[in-house]
Amino acid sequence: MTRADLMGRLLAFVARLITGAQGHWKGCPPEALQRIYFANHQSHLDWVLIWAALPGELRAHTRPIAAKDYWTASPFKHWLTREVFNAVYVNRQRTDDQDPLEPLVQALQAGDSLVIFPEGTRSHRGEPQAFKSGLYHLAEQFPQVQLVPAWIDNVQRVMPKGEVVPVPILCTVTFGAPLALKPGEDKREFLARARDAVIALRPLVL
Repeated sequence: MTRADLMGRLLAFVARLITGAQGHWKGCPPEALQRIYFANHQSHLDWVLIWAALPGELRAHTRPIAAKDYWTASPFKHWLTREVFNAVYVNRQRTDDQDPLEPLVQALQAGDSLVIFPEGTRSHRGEPQAFKSGLYHLAEQFPQVQLVPAWIDNVQRVMPKGEVVPVPILCTVTFGAPLALKPGEDKREFLARARDAVIALRPLVL
């Protein structure tokens, strides 16, 4: 077993210890199918929580999207995201001739699954912001890949703003039924429908 494998198991254990990292599969079972998991975005811990909530056999082929400038800023963060999570790096600052989806397309062409956050940036408003167009273009190019919505609950309370020590809080990831791009469906309609599918998974507050 490599150091990366050991670190992956340790991080999954720590994530479950601190957050519970409970995965609720309400709309589909955790199958070894090629998928794009798309979720609300509230914290730097979001993709770690989804990764930890997946069964072990799915993690090896499920890659999170990571901002290259942030996650390669130090040798440890670079090693962690490259060797443990096998992240797909994207540039937040890019030139006009760069296709921001190219790294994601290459990963999907290689048969990997992805974890993405269509808002593009973290939201602290409770509900997700409007989805950006990347999810739509990936759905167009890869109709055979399942699009699975997910709602991440409570993770923003694990690491409150300004704090450096995580707070033990029970967190959940609820996975919904897969979506597909409908024939003739335009971008705006699809992105609104995808966002609604994520919001619909939010636990009811009694």
